[in-house]
Amino acid sequence: MEENKSHISYDNPYADTMNMKFVRKLPIPRDVKQEYPVPDALREVRSRNVRQIRDVLNGKSDKLLMIIGPCSADREDAVLEYLSRLRTVQDQTADKLVIVPRIYTNKPRTTGDGYKGMLHQPDPTGRPDVFRGILMIRDLHMRALTETGFSCADEMLYPENHRYLDDLLGYVAVGARSVENQGHRLTASGLDVPVGMKNPTSGDFSVMLNAITAAQHRHTFIYRGWEVESQGNPYAHAILRGYVNKHSQPLPNYHYEDLVRMADMYAAKDVTNRAVIIDTNHSNSGKQYLQQSRIAKEVMTQRRLNPEIRSLVKGFITESYLVDGCQKPEAAAVYGQSITDPCLGWEKTERLLFELAEMV
Repeated sequence: MEENKSHISYDNPYADTMNMKFVRKLPIPRDVKQEYPVPDALREVRSRNVRQIRDVLNGKSDKLLMIIGPCSADREDAVLEYLSRLRTVQDQTADKLVIVPRIYTNKPRTTGDGYKGMLHQPDPTGRPDVFRGILMIRDLHMRALTETGFSCADEMLYPENHRYLDDLLGYVAVGARSVENQGHRLTASGLDVPVGMKNPTSGDFSVMLNAITAAQHRHTFIYRGWEVESQGNPYAHAILRGYVNKHSQPLPNYHYEDLVRMADMYAAKDVTNRAVIIDTNHSNSGKQYLQQSRIAKEVMTQRRLNPEIRSLVKGFITESYLVDGCQKPEAAAVYGQSITDPCLGWEKTERLLFELAEMV
């Protein structure tokens, strides 16, 4: 799929009502998929991967789910090298862990400014180019599946964009700022993969549980110009990521008392496959990324102490890349180091994965 002009400007057909410039018409997901189809053999690989994730969430498997990878997927070569290393660890821990790499191609920005991910900026230092971004993110997820056998996770920041990747993903996350949005909840109810719903930045468990309930129910709504009827997603579940108090101080919600309260509130809801994933970064670590290993191992200890917590907590989301820390996008000189939030480097990541496998 090619576009001859790098930047095409159209007259604004809604100039009297919309304060925006319509830059170019983008290809619809169906056309992109026809141009870049997933081969049947890879469709079966994806189906097996999704079944493995579901089996952890529904309790058929007692393996630990590890959703792990860079804060943002900034460059294809480094991401694929990271995934190839994860593949080796997955093969060595296959009886204990189900690893789902993070390839997050959309990034929420608190103020709206800054690098918004590969979809918007294929070149992190260049101008936005959404057309090229659509093709790049599909190519990256396709190469991940082809070269490493992983069906990866991505954040559903924009529900209408999900169709560009829905035949490749193995897991979807709905972020803390999106979890209260009706469009995210209803779209999640129509997905065929597990969807993790984060607690909002306020930390209110009931908001997250209401989102899970909505996502597990059937709905009729408008999606990409269609009237649709979703079937409900029985694998919508909770992600605890910490919260921020009224003084803008980050506070954790992975401690024993938090998980007991979570179990009690979950039990009162009419939902299936009650499951919790612990986000080891964000407010749980206060963005002190080196604390992620300690947090994960502390929660594993809690699982040993309390059978109810063991049954509830199914795994972790961890931010990790090739090199420790982070760097500014405009001065990114270190290959494999995050250009958004700081991440664990590879040596610490590998050690953590093997240690968690021993604790399962």
